[in-house]
Amino acid sequence: MAKEKEIRQIAFYGKGGIGKSTIASNLAAVYAERGLNTMVIGCDPKSDCTRNLRGDVEIPTVLDVMRERGVAKLGLTELVDGKQIDVDEVVYKGYKGVLCVEAGGPEPAVGCAGRGVIVAVDLLKKLGIYDGFELDVVIYDVLGDIVCGGFGMPLRQGLADDVFVVTSADYLSIYAANNICKGIARHAHREGSPLGGIVYNVRGAIDDLTLVEEFAQSVGSKVIGAIPNDPTIMENEIYAKTVIEQSPDSEIADLFRNLATAIYENKETASPTPLSRERLAELAQRIRQKTREKYTFS
Repeated sequence: MAKEKEIRQIAFYGKGGIGKSTIASNLAAVYAERGLNTMVIGCDPKSDCTRNLRGDVEIPTVLDVMRERGVAKLGLTELVDGKQIDVDEVVYKGYKGVLCVEAGGPEPAVGCAGRGVIVAVDLLKKLGIYDGFELDVVIYDVLGDIVCGGFGMPLRQGLADDVFVVTSADYLSIYAANNICKGIARHAHREGSPLGGIVYNVRGAIDDLTLVEEFAQSVGSKVIGAIPNDPTIMENEIYAKTVIEQSPDSEIADLFRNLATAIYENKETASPTPLSRERLAELAQRIRQKTREKYTFS
């Protein structure tokens, strides 16, 4: 039976390697810890978004399963109605019952890397996952520095209630974040997903929250939370575990819990105003200067 209350759907976008999966998996663990039925959909062709929720146990991707079933010959409706794909072939349980899905990508040098996102969501809908599993939270972990329509699908179709952009204070991360804001702005007025805020995840050469806060304010948004470069995160990820599971009493675990609350309860969204090339160039110069100052020794 379909549930009446709406599912809280959240999308994380950002430059590759910026820590989206770390954020997404730890927040999923928090929501599960609180008794919310949670699903994470990994939308990166590397198919490693859910590894920390499953102790590094690899799961088949949606595209891999569909290729095995002859996706080139059959449509989604035929695959589902013909019972050629079962739910447990593409949906796996992780920490505290978090449902884990990896969209997957094309075979090397063939096809569109973002197609897996479109196909995965369509398949999950046809299998009745959104309606039949009494979900409370769905998290999309999406690669954001590749210009591809497939990766923009959660934005265009308004799947997520709001989008959170993960960035550090380095220029390439902010450049990618600004491009993502362009995509959000392009679709926000056509029932696309709005920007919920910026998540500051400390990576790279400098740690400067004020730069990221300035970027967020400039595009018309806010920094909704910040995660420091804590060695506890890396230590736990060596064992493919979230901080919430492996180090539940740590300070960093509490920071993830605070971020999870802020995002879940967020009501302020915006159609962002991306920075101009000139404004980006100015910001890049300041980032370079701060980096030089940090690594200049007298």
